[in-house]
Amino acid sequence: MSLLPQREHRPFAVPARHTVLDAPLEGPWPKGAAVAYFGMGCFWGAERIFWQLPGVISTAVGYQGGQMSHPFYEEVCSGLTGHAEVVQVVYDPAVLSESELMRTFFTEHDPTQGNRQGNDVGSQYRSAIFWTTPAQQEAAVAVANAYAGELREAGFGPITTDMRSVTEAGEFYYAEDYHQQYLDKNPNGYCGIAGTGVSCPMPVTS
Repeated sequence: MSLLPQREHRPFAVPARHTVLDAPLEGPWPKGAAVAYFGMGCFWGAERIFWQLPGVISTAVGYQGGQMSHPFYEEVCSGLTGHAEVVQVVYDPAVLSESELMRTFFTEHDPTQGNRQGNDVGSQYRSAIFWTTPAQQEAAVAVANAYAGELREAGFGPITTDMRSVTEAGEFYYAEDYHQQYLDKNPNGYCGIAGTGVSCPMPVTS
């Protein structure tokens, strides 16, 4: 499959404040805050899951893991940019542990579906974790390993989550204004996020 050619495009204007958490979307973040990026299918519902977690400081949606800089939503939806729809999660590790963050990620969607989530089909809807710290990497791998056995016993296939560092995945590009906190602005809007119903054991890291 050929990818869309790169073209010049300036970044989208990013709202100054989060509509739910009243925090900046682009920083600066409080001292000690950490950032991780998650793809769980349509990013509207995924973002809502994360902004409700205790210890989360801010969330924003965007595109990551592809080859085009500052893509449009329609370009990402074509599946030809290589990007996933992702949520940027800024959190306080003293309140929300990496293990609990990763457990929430894995149990709140189906990480075994490859390039889809339910009826949302395409590589842009793939399950993904892009970590920024060794602690996130350790927790992601440990939770995935622990959850894989539970899923297998429940009849699910192997985990297909795209797991790599932000250095490997590439830059996070903020999505258009109307996508940010979409389900707060549109409470009856579409949410395609659904978990497997399989619980994940804790603790999973040392």
